Amino acid sequence: MKKFLAILAVVGVFSACSTTKEEPAPQKFTEARFDTQQDINLKVSKVDVVSDFVPSFTRPNVEHLFPVSIEKTALNWGRDRLKAVDFSSAKQATFTVKDASVTEEIVKAERLFEKDSVKYRAKLSVVLKVSDTAKFSSAETSLDAWRELMIPIDTPIDQKEVYWKNMVDKLFDEFNARMQANINKYLNMYVENSSFITDYE
Repeated sequence: MKKFLAILAVVGVFSACSTTKEEPAPQKFTEARFDTQQDINLKVSKVDVVSDFVPSFTRPNVEHLFPVSIEKTALNWGRDRLKAVDFSSAKQATFTVKDASVTEEIVKAERLFEKDSVKYRAKLSVVLKVSDTAKFSSAETSLDAWRELMIPIDTPIDQKEVYWKNMVDKLFDEFNARMQANINKYLNMYVENSSFITDYE
């Protein structure tokens, strides 16, 4: 009986030594959605949401390194907010992403012993066009939005991703408000039940 207990004790010691500490799981980020916001109902029969943006995958462009895509977020915005409500109309709308790039630039420290920095510039360019095939006419509005971020050059990648995600979120906070204002101002005649009074400058 004593010999059996001794063996159990040794096994218990080896089991304790084999336990390893688990690494924390990496953060997961997803592109923002806008389906909880009020629809922008357009008096058209169809809304196409497309992208003409082609990433280069070469520096200084680094949009492919971001944990969330400006291009995909812009497409989400178009699909979530723009709705066709006049299916008998000859009019069609096209929301096109023209640019969804991010560039990086090394900024040298001005003082000795200070760290260099990296400056990121995100740019979003879109066009919303309404075409009337019956009258061979069209109208459109476009918007260019951008945001900059400066962080120390030695920032760990997990912290970089948090900064990048926040940068994209703030870019779309501005874009969302400005794009709706543009539609109300320049495409007001195509917005259903719009109470906005167009004031052309």
